[in-house]
Amino acid sequence: MKVDRLEFGSITIDGKVYEEDVVIDNGVIRKRKKSKSKKYRDKFGHTPLSSDEKIPWKCRHLIVGTGHSSSLPVMNEVFKKARKKGVELHLMTTPEAIKHINDPDTNLILHLTC
Repeated sequence: MKVDRLEFGSITIDGKVYEEDVVIDNGVIRKRKKSKSKKYRDKFGHTPLSSDEKIPWKCRHLIVGTGHSSSLPVMNEVFKKARKKGVELHLMTTPEAIKHINDPDTNLILHLTC
């Protein structure tokens, strides 16, 4: 998998442009469906990553690209669930996270703005 371009609000992977947050789950790219996390928006000032979402837990490492300025909140329940599942959870900026796109046994959640 190759990231051809990353800009504020979009990412191009293997020639395909994505303009919404993406999840890379064992090599399969899908849109991040954050609707179940929107109920927490007022508490965080931004829709956070919550354990209510479909998180790609079948991995050893889960990297969350928290945006260009690292502004994506990640709820404590996500950290707890990662520990329970034995998954190492790593938070970093999205530009840093994409460097790990081909790491073995690693899934990613990439926030494309803030």
